[in-house]
Amino acid sequence: MADLKPPFTGETAQKKVKAAQEIWNTKDPARVAQAYTPTCIWRVRDSFFTGTESIIAFLEAKWKRESSYRLRKELFTFRDNRIAVQFWYEFQDVEDGMRWKRCYGLEDWTFDETGKMCKRMMSGNDVLIGPEGNGEGRWFADEVNVNNVFISEKHW
Repeated sequence: MADLKPPFTGETAQKKVKAAQEIWNTKDPARVAQAYTPTCIWRVRDSFFTGTESIIAFLEAKWKRESSYRLRKELFTFRDNRIAVQFWYEFQDVEDGMRWKRCYGLEDWTFDETGKMCKRMMSGNDVLIGPEGNGEGRWFADEVNVNNVFISEKHW
């Protein structure tokens, strides 16, 4: 992922987004953290933090709570050293009776000259999937390639 450096083109921005998707779907906090600078600034919903140790701690807690996590990211726009993505992910909420949820959101990424992310701003909203969160209507079932799911406005 670090070999994809700014300034981005349409092709390199798309590759950067899909590389991020692949790394996040490993659910390996230490591996994910390698894509960010040691002083990377994060905003996730209403939380703000900085640095590798904070990123790893955040991701460990996230994936402890979000079982069966599956993510898809799509390029929204790009310019120079910045990329914006839209994303969707599904998970079972361990703290909410294992109910299925989907998060919809947007991310704003800024990269340094080496291709590592130095700022990540995320905004997202969780909704239950199916009646009472039973998972009926999931998009990213275990056997499904998340890149092959057609997501249209009717899904919002």
